Amino acid sequence: MSEAFDKVRGVRELPLFPLPLVLFPGVPLPLHIFEQRYRRMLVDVRASNSLFGLSYFDADEAIDARPPAGQVGCAAEVVEVQPQPDGRSNILTIGLVRYRLVEYVDAGEPYLVGRVEFFEDDPDTTGEVIASAGEVADLFTRIARSVRVVNDDRAGLPDLNAIEPERLSFFVAAAMEMEAGDKQKLLELRSTVERLRRLQALLAQVVISYEERARVHQVAKSNGHSGQPLKLEPEE
Repeated sequence: MSEAFDKVRGVRELPLFPLPLVLFPGVPLPLHIFEQRYRRMLVDVRASNSLFGLSYFDADEAIDARPPAGQVGCAAEVVEVQPQPDGRSNILTIGLVRYRLVEYVDAGEPYLVGRVEFFEDDPDTTGEVIASAGEVADLFTRIARSVRVVNDDRAGLPDLNAIEPERLSFFVAAAMEMEAGDKQKLLELRSTVERLRRLQALLAQVVISYEERARVHQVAKSNGHSGQPLKLEPEE
C-alpha cells in the first residue's frame, strides 16, 4: 500500500464535493469555496482529517441530482487554506486515493456524505507496464517541449522516466486536454498498463501536430516561411 493509502486507512465515510471535473491521485487542485454548505464542509474536515471526496458531476448531463452510487471519485486532502474576509476561502488540495461510492449516508449535514471503498491499481505482473510508461513519457515530453517552444519558454522539463508508472499515468491524464468524461474513464481503470495504453494512443494522435506547430513558430521567428499549413487536428 502507498503512503497516500495510509492516510485514508480506517476512513469509511467521506464528505462529498460534486464538481464537473476529475481529480487524479497525486495531482494538486486549487478550489474556491463560496457556497455555505461547502464552507461548513471545510470547517468540518479541517477539524477532523482534512479529507473529502471529489466526485465528477455535470448537472447539465446528469439524470439525478447527485453522483450515482457506484461512481468512482478521488479523495482530496486539504493542504492549504486562505480565508477571505467575506467568509469564502481559497484552498489547495491534492488527490490521494480513488474510491467507489457505496451508498449515501444521512449524516445530518447540509452537504453530501458517502460510504466509500478505497482502491488502487491492481498489481502488474506482465512487465509491459515499464515499456508503456517509457513510451508515454517520451510522447508527453515531446509535446511539452513543443508547447514550450511555442510559448518561448526556456525552462527545463522534469525527467518523466523517473516517475513510477501509476503516478505517471495520473499525471499525464490530468495534464492532457480532453473531455472530463474521458478523464473519468481513465480514473476508473484499475490497470496501470491499460491506462498507459490509452494515453499512448491519444498522445500519438496529436504529437506530430504539436511538433509541426513548434517548427512553424521557430520558422516564423526567423522571418522564414514554412509553406505548410498548421494542422491542429489529430493525424488520421
